[in-house]
Amino acid sequence: MRRSAIAPAVIFSAAYLAGATGCGRAPAEVPRAPAIVGTWLVNDPNAPFPYHLYVFNADGTMQQANPDAGDPRTSDSDGKGAWIANGATIDGTWVEVTADRATHRYAGRLEVTFRFTVFADSLTGSERVSVFDASGQATAAPATSSELTGARVTARR
Repeated sequence: MRRSAIAPAVIFSAAYLAGATGCGRAPAEVPRAPAIVGTWLVNDPNAPFPYHLYVFNADGTMQQANPDAGDPRTSDSDGKGAWIANGATIDGTWVEVTADRATHRYAGRLEVTFRFTVFADSLTGSERVSVFDASGQATAAPATSSELTGARVTARR
């Protein structure tokens, strides 16, 4: 008698699993991450310290980092931002909070708007920099005429 009680449970479980795994349906499309997703060593010749690490996450957020000692006037080593894929280009903005090295007080913020194009494991692009003082007023921004370039950081075995 026990056998007959187990058989319906096994059949139900098999039917449930077949449905849950998509048996009999076309496989779902797996979304492909945009080419920018990953970690990049970016050369920004417009910056006080030209070498930065950019990390682009699949959810449209990003981080930027460069050595804190790279700028003699302000501590400005860490930025956070957002990006979107726009056809073959990547558009985004990141913000970096700055502190005065002498007083250790809030000095303002830097906002960098960028456009990159990715070619396999390299990228090129441009940026526009806006600078705001501690009261939020726009101040003179550095020139950004030079092209940014980058190389993807890859795992090695």
